[in-house]
Amino acid sequence: MCGIAGYFGSEDLSQEQCERCLQLMRRRGPDNAAFRRWVAPSGRKCVLLHSRLNIIDLDDRANQPFNVGNSWIATNGELYNYVELQSELQANGREFRTSSDTEVLLTGLMASGTTFLDRCEGMWAFAVYDQNRGTLMLSRDRFGEKPLFVYRTATGLFFGSEVKFIVALLGERLGVNKDHVLRYLINGYKSLYKTRETFFHGLQEVEPGSVLEVDCDGNEQTTRYWEFSYEPVDAMTREEAVDGARERLIRSVELRLRADVPLAFCLSGGIDSNSLVAIAKRQFDYDVHGFTIQNTDARYEEQEMVDVAVQQLGIRHTSVPVQTEEFLPRLRTLVAQHDAPVYTITYFAHWLLMRSIHESGYRISVSGTAADELFSGYYDHHLAYLSDVQGDQVLYESSRSSWERYIRPIVRNPLLQDPDVFSRNPRMRDHIFFKADGFARCLVEPWHETFTETEYASDLLRNRMLNELFHEAVPVILHEDDHNAMYFSIENRSPFLDRALFDFCLTIPTRHLINRGYAKSILRDAMRGLVPDTILENRRKTGFNAPILSFLDVNDPSVRTALLEPSAIFDYVKRDAIESRLQESDLPNSESKFLFYFLSAKMFLEEYAA
Repeated sequence: MCGIAGYFGSEDLSQEQCERCLQLMRRRGPDNAAFRRWVAPSGRKCVLLHSRLNIIDLDDRANQPFNVGNSWIATNGELYNYVELQSELQANGREFRTSSDTEVLLTGLMASGTTFLDRCEGMWAFAVYDQNRGTLMLSRDRFGEKPLFVYRTATGLFFGSEVKFIVALLGERLGVNKDHVLRYLINGYKSLYKTRETFFHGLQEVEPGSVLEVDCDGNEQTTRYWEFSYEPVDAMTREEAVDGARERLIRSVELRLRADVPLAFCLSGGIDSNSLVAIAKRQFDYDVHGFTIQNTDARYEEQEMVDVAVQQLGIRHTSVPVQTEEFLPRLRTLVAQHDAPVYTITYFAHWLLMRSIHESGYRISVSGTAADELFSGYYDHHLAYLSDVQGDQVLYESSRSSWERYIRPIVRNPLLQDPDVFSRNPRMRDHIFFKADGFARCLVEPWHETFTETEYASDLLRNRMLNELFHEAVPVILHEDDHNAMYFSIENRSPFLDRALFDFCLTIPTRHLINRGYAKSILRDAMRGLVPDTILENRRKTGFNAPILSFLDVNDPSVRTALLEPSAIFDYVKRDAIESRLQESDLPNSESKFLFYFLSAKMFLEEYAA
């Protein structure tokens, strides 16, 4: 896990520009920092910068930029199956001078071209410069776990793991994208990755699962090295689905335990993180140390389930209390780290979790990201499921009865309290952009954007899950996970984002996904004998959340002044709309989220729009 940055074009970047950028990259890679410059036969210049966080092969021999022959690489991430890939390459006559996954990646690319990436299991963002041809290659992993931003000017292409790296090399600020700020304010975080826009004009990310190649004349071509298709195997039994998921998740965890430094685990009371912890502990006898955010909101508190996991699995555990002190300056620090508004208040708490993991000496965290999107996990999934199985009268009636008994009593969103909402209108998505029209009335100027989604599958539930995985939920989580973790020089690993596991899950028939009112029913049954039964049988969907007013004492004059002082945000949002909300003693969850969006966007604009 590292930081990368660079440039490919006609400009001469100075030593000072490169060194200034490397200084900013130190959090992503405190163990080594270096850059190299080339001039291609065409006259085009290339610069690769790298800061290293030692994870695999801790020796200096694996420092980057790293070369094999006349090709050089700067990469961020890990190849988890590098051991197997290295053996294959050695069998074909390739020699290695390190035990690093970096050398395996570059050697494989030289041997097979970009088709090699389809055999790689891991997370990555990399840049490869070919000295002989004078060409540049950029790529990201399938799911976009590792960020890679690009910015084009008249002279060439700038790229980096973080926006601030590009700004340092460019030598000038980027213009704020007003539409994206409004998109965030009104439609929330689930709208941010539905387009290729970012919070800055002209800034984009390299698409996950793709390769961007730039030839010696600066011409660009983007190709995909990975495609997927939803092809359920209707004849698959429930037992086959459970066994297949168990086998692949265990293998995924086994691969992600590979490191030359110890790992820490993010632990909640839910099945996602407990599946990973239980596999590591009970299947591989790993000395698990779990870290948990201690929630102060009773609606989301999970301490009882966490205690069960710690006691029955026999793991080491650290509970991290949520700290509200210095909330405003800390949030501003986080906005500057993300080069964007912080997407949800969850990631303020997550930042505190990463700090605790760092203070305990760890360089790797393991999280349960994407289990909801692979196995089903949200309350609206139950209603999409009812719509999908309504043609099977027996299954529909039993599933509806389970929903009435177990799910309806705990659903808070009023739009999701009707079991037939999707049966009547499969396109209903008002619960996702909840109260957006009301928030839009808070704006200085009108702005509206309707909900859209990509068609991946004919099944409503599967289509929702895939949209969440690639456009709505998982990209948001991955961005926040990466930037929070790297602030403390930590690599985050997500075992549910495994190609073999993902491919298998797409073959599971929809009818198996929910059972007796249990979402993630395949995962629950797959973890029998590993995860404590008390956790497997818990129906409550939690996850960290907290009202903004638990962090802000709005009766404190200094806090009110900080929120209402002159700011660029009031070119977007009416001041009286915020004043009225600050006068409320208690805010509904949606209003609390909007107030947090306002505060985070305010800090972003003050940092970047001046």
